[in-house]
Amino acid sequence: MKFAAAAGIAAVALSTLFVWAGSASAKSARCFTTDDGSYPCDFRGTDGSGSFEISAPGKPTFSLVIREPGLAGACGDFGTGRCVPMPGVYLRERDQPACWSNPETNTKICAW
Repeated sequence: MKFAAAAGIAAVALSTLFVWAGSASAKSARCFTTDDGSYPCDFRGTDGSGSFEISAPGKPTFSLVIREPGLAGACGDFGTGRCVPMPGVYLRERDQPACWSNPETNTKICAW
């Protein structure tokens, strides 16, 4: 009986690992940032709450980290290998849920 329970737990853990690994791989997307406009990019989900990273050759890499539903913090790697925190908070746009905007800095990050 203990073996069956352990095997079940191992199967659930293994399937969770495969789901997590699948979500970590980059997918082709269309991105928009206030400074760079619209461009093709790679999109990668970074956790189960909706946090993500966008990257493209010749563009900064942006990471958006969900703090609570509809509210996120962001940082950008501008070619240094270090993600520099961006000021303020990013709010999910109601009319464009693929976009997050910062009312303090008038900046926007979108990924479709």
